[in-house]
Amino acid sequence: MCGIAGWVDWARDLSNQQPILKEMTDSIIHRGPDADGFWFSEKAAFGHRRLIVIDPEGGLQPMLYKNGNKTIALTYNGELYNYLELRKELEDKGHSFSTKSDTEVLLHSYLEWREDCVNHFNGIFAFGIWDEEREQLMLGRDHLGVKPLFFARRGSSIIFGSELKVLLAHPMVEAEVDHQGLAEVFALGPIRTPGQGVFKDVEEVRAGHSITFKADETDIQQYWKLKSKKHEDDLETTEQTIRSLLEDTVKRQLLSDMPLVTMLSGGLDSSGLTALAAREYKEAGKTLSTYSIDFVNNDRDFEEDFLRRDLDEPWVKRVAEHVGTDHHSIVFGADKLVENLLVPMRARDLPGVGELETSLYLLFKEMKKDATVALSGESADEVFSGYPWFHQEKYLDADIYPWLKNMGGIANILSEDAKTKLQPKEYQKKRFNEAVSEVPFLEGESELERKQRQMSYLFITRFLPFMLDRKDRSSMMTGFEVRVPFCDYRLVEYLWNVPFDVKSIDNIEKGILRRAFKEVLPDDVRNRKKSAYPSTKDDAYLQGISKWMLEVLDDSSSPILPLINTDLIRTIAEGKHGRIKGNNARGLIDYLLQINGWLKEYNIKVTL
Repeated sequence: MCGIAGWVDWARDLSNQQPILKEMTDSIIHRGPDADGFWFSEKAAFGHRRLIVIDPEGGLQPMLYKNGNKTIALTYNGELYNYLELRKELEDKGHSFSTKSDTEVLLHSYLEWREDCVNHFNGIFAFGIWDEEREQLMLGRDHLGVKPLFFARRGSSIIFGSELKVLLAHPMVEAEVDHQGLAEVFALGPIRTPGQGVFKDVEEVRAGHSITFKADETDIQQYWKLKSKKHEDDLETTEQTIRSLLEDTVKRQLLSDMPLVTMLSGGLDSSGLTALAAREYKEAGKTLSTYSIDFVNNDRDFEEDFLRRDLDEPWVKRVAEHVGTDHHSIVFGADKLVENLLVPMRARDLPGVGELETSLYLLFKEMKKDATVALSGESADEVFSGYPWFHQEKYLDADIYPWLKNMGGIANILSEDAKTKLQPKEYQKKRFNEAVSEVPFLEGESELERKQRQMSYLFITRFLPFMLDRKDRSSMMTGFEVRVPFCDYRLVEYLWNVPFDVKSIDNIEKGILRRAFKEVLPDDVRNRKKSAYPSTKDDAYLQGISKWMLEVLDDSSSPILPLINTDLIRTIAEGKHGRIKGNNARGLIDYLLQINGWLKEYNIKVTL
């Protein structure tokens, strides 16, 4: 994995703009601590930070192809899991290669298929290609949006990069947030609208899209989307298809020239992937290392809630012993979580989900000491319809995103002035209706089936991008690559049309996945009820962030104060609110501290 940066301008000479491009590229040194690279021409300037995963000697970027006196330049972040097959196909068409890298395969794919190259890729990627002869820039992003890619149009310039901080490092991109950006932050929380960069006039290349820019023309192509059709396979065939796809996906994603490990929570998703990976390692005479997260005194403080049924650690131990991994349990205390609360905000350049992201960042930081790559069970719940929201009527019938019903009323804590200007509830409904208008319903479906398909679409296209952002920024902040096998687009396409009653066969969420894993997991692990990513229940954490919140409220220079109902927030932080307390108070305070830190550290200009 890597970090990319680029600047194209059709009206000015960029060949001497090294200082600006270095600033942009240096802002993401964490994404590529192993090497950097630059390329400059009259109309285009590319930068790259490299994290070496495949072909340490080759794969240097930006990578160039000379066509006479014209150049095609590539800066790329990601992995192509089918690059060996693509390489063979391209060699059969007359292409020759000088490295063993997937970077060169991507470049030659563009040479062969031009903008259609993205239709040949299976992987996670974000790239920019400057075609000097055609004087055009192509930006491309993977099917599900695992790898990030942002851009901004400024006059005759296009500025792009892996993270928002790349763009903010350019003098033409100001840290300004207008009405819409604040509505994203306060009305939708950390789960933003696809394509929205939150900062004014900053955009995101949407998942499954490519964009081609010319001096006077922009062409946006959606090369991949979910397509609805009747599921024809019987139960046995469905189970076998899922198993085969997962086995193939895991095998492809184990390819690495650097140490690779897996994340293990003891839940169905990570346990199944770990079992498949451990089997591959065992056949190669190797032992797989696994990692889990826990909290100080978690066995004492744990309380069952809406998303968490039981403790992970006993199940982690059970799976590690069953499949034979070298397991490492990483334990953190409340003090470490409070101390690092703003680090994930700095990683994503936006407010996030607080402790749930902080602990993930700290986990990756420890994993990086022993490895460079990991496999994660992320996205199985979105793809297999595993969340409780999928089968509860009040969520199926909701007229806003279902997860907003459980967010503690972030939109309700605004000041009256901000509430009037941002209209958060109206904004929530507007974005929800936009998403629903995209759903490819299937003719002949029952009303319940339509609602279930709609729910699935919302989670795959709205909720999942947030989860992938969280995973990417938290891991890449430590120079660590995390792969997500459940995001293989072939699996997502197939599951999209599997009926909900088949997905939940045996009267349990993700029942069909449990069946698919029956050859590699013991029955008690396969039948464990879903329990979400762990969260500390230590009172010391809530006390720590509440004290911090009161300090923010007492500081008249805190930039968040004009935007929130300070009396209400003070009541919550003092633990005196009758309804917003415990988990709800913790999540709300977490988020407000990050918003304040974001506004302050990024010196954001707010224009309402």
